[in-house]
Amino acid sequence: MRVLITGNMGYVGPVLARYLAQNERDIELIGHDTGFFGHSLTGVEILPETLFMRQFFGDIREISCELLEGVDAVVHLAAVSNDPIGNEFEEVTSAINREASVRLAKMSAKSGVKNFVFASSCSMYGQAEGGARKESDQTNPLTAYARSKIGTEGDLQETDLGEMVVTSLRFATACGMSDRLRLDLVLNDFVACAITSGEITVLSDGSPWRPLIDVEDMARAIYWAMQRTADNGGQFLAVNAGRDENNYQVKDLANAVQNLIPGTSVSINQDAPPDKRSYKVDFTLYKSLAADFLPQITLEDSIVRLREGFGRMKFTDKNFRESPYMRLNTLRRHMAAGRLGKDLRWIR
Repeated sequence: MRVLITGNMGYVGPVLARYLAQNERDIELIGHDTGFFGHSLTGVEILPETLFMRQFFGDIREISCELLEGVDAVVHLAAVSNDPIGNEFEEVTSAINREASVRLAKMSAKSGVKNFVFASSCSMYGQAEGGARKESDQTNPLTAYARSKIGTEGDLQETDLGEMVVTSLRFATACGMSDRLRLDLVLNDFVACAITSGEITVLSDGSPWRPLIDVEDMARAIYWAMQRTADNGGQFLAVNAGRDENNYQVKDLANAVQNLIPGTSVSINQDAPPDKRSYKVDFTLYKSLAADFLPQITLEDSIVRLREGFGRMKFTDKNFRESPYMRLNTLRRHMAAGRLGKDLRWIR
């Protein structure tokens, strides 16, 4: 099985590559990435890309169809990866996350790719009052990042992609340890705070809801989607990826970290205005379609793995929000050094 993974040198890619190598005997991995965050490693002794047969560097907006020759499945992770970056680079976010994604899907279909997996996001539900959101419920994207995800889904559904099976995984909020860690994610941030300063400061009133999914469970869902057939969900499928038990309020996440990292204090700003991004998500459809690939990593597991990972890294940086593990700051550093343009292209 030959698989092309775009954006493989980010947060999810290293965990996905290891998971696929462990669970699929005859697999050939091909990577394509800009390399923006390639240096953001977490003290590992071997590059995650050693699991890849070939590694290409380039802009997803200019990816060549030659890379798709003989490819069975495309896992499309490459994207402007969060709300702060999307807000600062709104036009670029649309070009990368939406236009380039649809172009890649069309190229994949034309090249005979059987399965196309698009990494989408539950953030498209935005501010959602009432019950947990199902796939059929109205979305309410509040940011450029969220708008790019729901926009891409709509384009993919409306485009004639032949016999290619397309799966849009609306992932819950990512968390957990990776060889290329991100600390601009709520649970990861809380654990980093607990480890480095012994104090978690929740800037909101702690009431917003977030569904979580460990990065290993994201890999598990992708593996399912790579093999999905049209008789299991349809030719095009948009599905919430996670589990119902992992819907949490932000204050619950802080308290869970406090319980597992002794000596941690939690401060919640009860006077803060409500965070508009608050949504619970219903994962019934995913459970019915992917019963053998349901999330297995508990909240406590994710916290312990992060704690152990920080220990291996000897991570003590109280100013970690200035570290390479914060994606927006990394891009800003590249720009300040004259390496990267405002269009998020390398300056040659």
